[in-house]
Amino acid sequence: MMQDKTFLVQWIEEHQAEMIGYLQKLVQTPSDNPSGDCYPIASLLHQHLCKLGFDEVSLLEVDKEEVEAAGMISLANVLASSKFGSGDKTNIVLNAHGDVVPPGLGWSVDPYGGEIIDGKMYGRGVAVSKSDIAAYTYAILALKQAGIEGQLQGRVDLAFTFDEETGGELGPKWLLDHGYIQPDLAIAAGFTYSAVNAHNGCLHFEIKTTGKSAHAALPHTGVDAIEATSQILNALYEYRQTLSTKKSLVPGIDYPTLVVGLISGGINTNVVPDECKIRIDRRLIPDEDEVQAEAELREIILKAAAPIKGLKVEIKKILHAKSFGPVAEDSQLISALGSNWELIMKGKGELSINGVPIYADARHFFEEGIPTIMFGVGPKVLEEANGHRADENIRLEDLLDATKIIACTLYDLLS
Repeated sequence: MMQDKTFLVQWIEEHQAEMIGYLQKLVQTPSDNPSGDCYPIASLLHQHLCKLGFDEVSLLEVDKEEVEAAGMISLANVLASSKFGSGDKTNIVLNAHGDVVPPGLGWSVDPYGGEIIDGKMYGRGVAVSKSDIAAYTYAILALKQAGIEGQLQGRVDLAFTFDEETGGELGPKWLLDHGYIQPDLAIAAGFTYSAVNAHNGCLHFEIKTTGKSAHAALPHTGVDAIEATSQILNALYEYRQTLSTKKSLVPGIDYPTLVVGLISGGINTNVVPDECKIRIDRRLIPDEDEVQAEAELREIILKAAAPIKGLKVEIKKILHAKSFGPVAEDSQLISALGSNWELIMKGKGELSINGVPIYADARHFFEEGIPTIMFGVGPKVLEEANGHRADENIRLEDLLDATKIIACTLYDLLS
């Protein structure tokens, strides 16, 4: 067994330059979401996987109406399957996403350049999560080409999707719902220095207040929607202060949060505004009851608006992303990952197991009862990689180590 893992590690080291070039091509292909024009990168990835010699590679187009309803321009999912032996033992899915947030301002390098400086590659999406696509691809190639394929039994699916930034409903969830993947275990995009076994959920709401317009010289004849919304905002911000008392028992996750991220309203400077809209992001810790949290929020909003005569309030739920985990630390998946992490990362202690306050695609697998872990390429915390910020980067050393760890973990799960 150790000799087989030595072969895997050697193969990955010998093909490091190819893997880096593969990642650079992905970074150099824009896939911002929004605007969500992600068919081009999916097509490119499909072509690369075919050239790399995967047995079954599919470019699965999503219905145009569904794509447009999700606020995207174009979308396809990429699936590459590899069978070992008869393929009937364990079915494992590796899922990473290739859509990225827009670059924004403040970059010191070309966000689509894939430049390598002092052992780091820079570019939008290099950490979240195009590097995971590269690591997963070359981990499977190592299993197929390092001369140990005959020792394995099972199936591994690379499921590369492109709508994580808008919820993952047409990516991993779509693949699961349509039966394209039926995994026993799943590994989703993550970090090199921790196994993420839980993440927060999220509720998004739009609150619209409708009053009555009037001339600014006679404001008492109208119902001011912006003034009414300010009362709701005050109540929400007071409520936000209480959330810090709801401590999570999951390491790495602190307490729920609430942010009012958007506001719009009014007709003109000299008109009493008859409409105002705000959008709320309410993060749910895994320990919370989501139904109770939503009911609590609705009650606060309606109570704040109740004293204002002539006001209409609409509360529309836009998104509900369920929490993920926590997955038991002694699960087969985490145990295999932990032992191989120690094997590759000699002298760096034990693998940290923790939750994260973001929400991600891992939840779609967990909702189906599939043991799932988030692990991939990246530092101890997302901030170190400038994820979703200017000068996003990963260390090439982490790319190499993560690929080795994933390959060796898959070897154990398929042996």
